Amino acid sequence: MEFNRFKKVAVIMGGWSNEREISLLSGSKVLDSLKKSGVNAHKIDPCEDDVFGLVKNGYDCAVIMLHGRWGEDGSIQGVLEYMKIPYTGSGITASGLSLDKYRTKLLWREFGIPVPDYQYLIKNDYKKNIFELKIDFPLIIKPSHEGSTFGITKVYNTEGLYKAIDLAFEFGDFILIEKLILGGEYTTTIFDGEVYPIIKIEAVDGDYNYNNKYFTTDTNYICPCDLDSDLVAEINYYSSMAYNSVGAAGVARVDFMLNNRRKPFFLEINTLPGMTEHSLVPMAFREMGQSFDELCLKILNGAKLHIR
Repeated sequence: MEFNRFKKVAVIMGGWSNEREISLLSGSKVLDSLKKSGVNAHKIDPCEDDVFGLVKNGYDCAVIMLHGRWGEDGSIQGVLEYMKIPYTGSGITASGLSLDKYRTKLLWREFGIPVPDYQYLIKNDYKKNIFELKIDFPLIIKPSHEGSTFGITKVYNTEGLYKAIDLAFEFGDFILIEKLILGGEYTTTIFDGEVYPIIKIEAVDGDYNYNNKYFTTDTNYICPCDLDSDLVAEINYYSSMAYNSVGAAGVARVDFMLNNRRKPFFLEINTLPGMTEHSLVPMAFREMGQSFDELCLKILNGAKLHIR
């Protein structure tokens, strides 16, 4: 696979977000893989290295492995566009939109993509007691601009509602109150418009939390999963629409739930999915007969500037 159009590649990882630990794990895996394939790749951590010195230091491409804010929200993409350094994944607008769960859902509803009922809550309004719950229990409360399940709580009655809201507000000034879909948890991987096999996630006690995502071996991943062909076609159609509607590029992951009637509800899109030992995108690629090293080279080859 061609990759030698780039002479020196920065794998940007770490950063300041709550997902720093996972970013370092993902970035290190990708860095090792690219080196193994003969790429002149180097670690760049914005907490330790001068990102604005990339051009001066001879870098002509950036592989972004920064999860969460400052890396997945369009910030680092804007810096790289300014320096005219091609980078992997989605551009500024798609990245910023996708990390904002509320605005993503607004857009998806306009496109007819099924999403759970939800309401948006701003911290200043909440402090002024401008809040009326408009959705029936059970609910899931989540920050609007976080990933990796930070600040998320499932709520089944009024008793736990306000504690969950307070926790979500610890991670930002904007949160989502969303109808909790009771059913199976799934994800699809999309790369440049191609939809990869669906993965079913079976976490311990149905709780796909931070530990169960990244550090336990108890979570089961089923790929390919046992869904009938008509349902798979419907899910793939909506997943492609979800990807295209936000303007995503490169690799992305769309998460959804199937309720007890087998109806899909789409939750969010992740434009910089993890690349750790437990990550879902490499699993989907393996199911298609593609190795982790091939995946990393494919991501690198997609590097580009989005603003010309």
